[in-house]
Amino acid sequence: MRASLKNCKRIVIKVGTSTLMYPNGNVNLRTIEKLAMVLSDLCNEGKEVVLVSSGAIGVGCHKLQLPTRPTEMPDLQAIAAVGQSELMNIYNKFFGEYGYTVGQVLLTRDVIDYPTSRKNVINTFNKLLENRIIPIVNENDTVAIEEIEHLTKFGDNDRLSAIVLEVIQADLLIMLSDIDGFYDSNPTENPDSKMFTEIHQITPELQSLAGGKGSAFGTGGMFTKLAAADKVLKNDSKMVLTNGNQPTIIFDIMNGKNIGTLFAKEALVKGETGQ
Repeated sequence: MRASLKNCKRIVIKVGTSTLMYPNGNVNLRTIEKLAMVLSDLCNEGKEVVLVSSGAIGVGCHKLQLPTRPTEMPDLQAIAAVGQSELMNIYNKFFGEYGYTVGQVLLTRDVIDYPTSRKNVINTFNKLLENRIIPIVNENDTVAIEEIEHLTKFGDNDRLSAIVLEVIQADLLIMLSDIDGFYDSNPTENPDSKMFTEIHQITPELQSLAGGKGSAFGTGGMFTKLAAADKVLKNDSKMVLTNGNQPTIIFDIMNGKNIGTLFAKEALVKGETGQ
């Protein structure tokens, strides 16, 4: 049923702040290095990989030795500017050790929505991938501010990763989070909660099961992941939500193992008539 995932050519990997940071606010270098190894080896295999990475504010807080995440927008924008630079330095170091160059792509919603800019973005992604450069995508937090959310802001990197999948016509989105998949209740509070292995349609009932925000340094929750999955399904692509604490799990996903929650239209699951 999942065997067709190994045939996916163009893959978007989304990694959340909770995967990149320890709960104490320090950068999880071990996980980032493993992530770089896995994605580099996927490229060695012939896959085209795009990484959508959160973490700019979390890394910025660490770089500036801030004990807590500020709440004022100018503070967050300044921290994001510092953190994005530091995060790219970390990625550049680790991917470089495996022979790959990375390219930073900072996006705002107006760029995606405006046809000429959208075409330029698509051309940039295609050229980077053509040259075996791994695009690392984040929202441009220093520009996309809450006050003009309807014009520039994606809202979170879960939705951004689904939009990137749509723009570059990717086959698969692998969303690495701090939870093993999508559950019928909060597994940290209910030991009897059950994980969905497959979801074919995002329904109001599923949305009612989604919780609020995630970790202290992140912004996403299950609701935003469902919104991303809904967009993926509408594009006849697939998404797997799983725990990112061991990035090598991506190999298992690509080999068709029953890991995490697979979001795919039922027709695709049964007959694989889509991408």
